[in-house]
Amino acid sequence: MYDVAVLGLGAMGAATLYQLAKRGINAIGIDQFNPPHTNGSTHGETRLTRCAIGEGHQYVPFAIRSHEIWKELGNETGEQLLFETGALMIESALGGGSVHGSANFLDTTISTAKQFNIAHEVLSGLQARQRFPSFATNDQDKAYYEPGAGYLKVEECVSAQLNRAVELGADLLIDTKVHSISHANEHVELATSGNPIHAKKLVVCAGPWVKELLGAPYDTKLTTTRQVLHWYPIAQNAMHEWKDHPVFIWIHGEGEGYYGLPSLDDPTLIKVANANYGEPSAPDAVNRDVDPKEQTEMFDVHLKGRLMGIKPQAHKSVTCIYTVTPDSDFILDWHMDHKNTFVVSACSGHGFKHSAAIGEAVAQQLIDGTSTIDISAFNMTRFKD
Repeated sequence: MYDVAVLGLGAMGAATLYQLAKRGINAIGIDQFNPPHTNGSTHGETRLTRCAIGEGHQYVPFAIRSHEIWKELGNETGEQLLFETGALMIESALGGGSVHGSANFLDTTISTAKQFNIAHEVLSGLQARQRFPSFATNDQDKAYYEPGAGYLKVEECVSAQLNRAVELGADLLIDTKVHSISHANEHVELATSGNPIHAKKLVVCAGPWVKELLGAPYDTKLTTTRQVLHWYPIAQNAMHEWKDHPVFIWIHGEGEGYYGLPSLDDPTLIKVANANYGEPSAPDAVNRDVDPKEQTEMFDVHLKGRLMGIKPQAHKSVTCIYTVTPDSDFILDWHMDHKNTFVVSACSGHGFKHSAAIGEAVAQQLIDGTSTIDISAFNMTRFKD
């Protein structure tokens, strides 16, 4: 009998298990694959991180605390996980579009930076182009620069937290699928492909598989989408301008936004992806093949005429999955029918940067009944008809 079982060991599950282990809780982490893996939402080298959050003021405490935890974890493990390269966010003079449900993404980013005293600069398109010549901004464009933003090494973050959790006493059960969850007054039983697991409390961080594991009402409130990440070559004569460039988000119309980061495997490449949601797809039926037409469309719609010195033929592309709520916000709440089960999903495609602090908040909720960071904005009651 474990005190807590954590089901799903991606960004949220790894962070939660690590924080439980730090508190001395008898915990087990379970995953149907061998994390970090490429079947869910947490892979593809990097994720962009920033402290001023355009998706809403309620996210900023998570982002700030997560940066502190990533640095603490880096000191514990001797491996740098957070790289503060700076971030440039651009909004086209033709009008901004929504990102992750936020219709005023850049303005909200600026207002959160001001409210939380986050170091930043607001730039004109001309100023942004003069400082960062790789970005072909128009003079009338609007930009925001945050020097403390940057990127996280995704797979390394997950591995570091899982390894530390084990060192602190947690158990791992990998390559083990949970087929069903049974609730009793005093414990939860997980029927697995091996022996059943019993725990006093359960945290479900299973991302795209939450719907099938928990059923109603989660099955009707969550949508899983296919997302594509692309890596494009940088022309040799543009390498100097792209060296040490900031990560970025560029919004250039309604439903037209994308983001970019450096490639960790090859400095001659840049990684980019659409900032909006892809086509709905069941997690076990996602088309993992990327059509060359998708690569061409990504370049023509987003990169062409905006990023200088990027070649049009993608070097490679991979897919991942988002799990999305109707309002594009998170779900961080006790199960509506079972008060010994905490649900951490969906994160609607913008959760990784917050995951370290979410893991801490969930551990506090399970142990103390409350958390340092207020999570009330992310409960399920907002979806009641």
